[in-house]
Amino acid sequence: MTFHDLNLNKNLLKALDDLGITTPTGIQEKAFSIIMSGKDVVGIAQTGTGKTLAYLLPVLRQWKYSNDKFPQILIVVPTRELVVQVVDVVEKLSAYTNLVVVGAYGGANIRNQIALVEKGADVIVATPGRLLDLCLKGALKLKSIKKFVVDEVDEMFNLGFLPQLKRVIEFLPSKRQNLLFSATMTKEVEAIIDDFFIQPIRVEAAPMGTPLENINQSVYYVPNFNTKVNLLKYLIKDKSKFSKVLVFCATKKMADQLFEEVNPMLDESIGVIHSNKSQNYRFNSVNKFVSGEYHVLIATDIVARGIDVSAVSHVINFDIPEEAENYIHRIGRTGRADQKGNSISFCAEGEEKLLMNIELLMKYAIPLNKFPEHVEISEILTEDEIPKIIMKNIVVPRATKIEEGGAAFHEKKDKNKKVNAKVRRADILKMKYKKPKTRGMKRKSKK
Repeated sequence: MTFHDLNLNKNLLKALDDLGITTPTGIQEKAFSIIMSGKDVVGIAQTGTGKTLAYLLPVLRQWKYSNDKFPQILIVVPTRELVVQVVDVVEKLSAYTNLVVVGAYGGANIRNQIALVEKGADVIVATPGRLLDLCLKGALKLKSIKKFVVDEVDEMFNLGFLPQLKRVIEFLPSKRQNLLFSATMTKEVEAIIDDFFIQPIRVEAAPMGTPLENINQSVYYVPNFNTKVNLLKYLIKDKSKFSKVLVFCATKKMADQLFEEVNPMLDESIGVIHSNKSQNYRFNSVNKFVSGEYHVLIATDIVARGIDVSAVSHVINFDIPEEAENYIHRIGRTGRADQKGNSISFCAEGEEKLLMNIELLMKYAIPLNKFPEHVEISEILTEDEIPKIIMKNIVVPRATKIEEGGAAFHEKKDKNKKVNAKVRRADILKMKYKKPKTRGMKRKSKK
């Protein structure tokens, strides 16, 4: 099947031809006719299977020009990178129409975004927080929304956007079509569906945990950070094979450390992005990676969902992610749109259990690579890798106060030892004069 077999208009088909896309993926083919029917849809598909086009094509196919400046289509995504990505795709697909799309996200000047929204837009793509800000300020009216799309909803819950998302829904008209796309189906996702969707139809393609057949996966056992650096340098030297490499690290600190180690070797053809980097820095780094100016891009998981780069030859997991699902999101950056891709993971001591959890999720044993003989095995440990001796902190309990009215803690003096006993006068006189005394008794004289 090709896109010409679907019920697309000439403008969309021409835009797809310009993009060089001819064949729909599984989720795009399955979701198209159901979304066109106007029913609520829940799409479950892995990262990299074409979810964005799966909802954009039918939604844009049903869009009609209106003099109303209020938007008809609302798309909510979790990260600013995804906002930029989706806006870019909408602009390319609507190149032969007069459709206007506006992106809104935090970290940018809200006044500029208010000005764009008030000028009028047909499609709004936004993160939940900034979208709610625009609604509360009265700059954005959602009364004309006909299509409400929530993309990467599972990641939205992970980032704590559920309260904002519920508030946004309160501004929407009751008569609308709801489209929800996610890589996983969690209890939180089910709750949103039960509360706001009307008998949705579930569309599933390559569900979470299914290893992507078009991605070649493998793993190296590597003892420590510095040896991982040596192995990474060895692999990416072959630029003909490792032409565009995306490296994932668990933490911002690790990403920065790795960048400092590899940057001198690549002569400024490497970038790093994480949440501590400024918005412009992150956008510029991704753009340089897309254009090929950067050979390698180092990233953390929080921005994994917002990187949509075609022709990524390899994804390298510099560490094993703690959440097995994040591994699927990481490797989904390569082998996109049914292209072939490669994923290589570095597993250190202590990460074996995390690797096992990933294999259990996928029900697939990741093949083990033989460690290259020419790679130096370092014995130098980083500060985080050095075992730390933890001394037990023994806390001596403080003396507690004696409760008021309790017994004294010292022996009483004799004079204070009062006993309620009857004392005879004779005994008192005996104690006073040190000898017994009698009263009224006269001594008998000797005759």
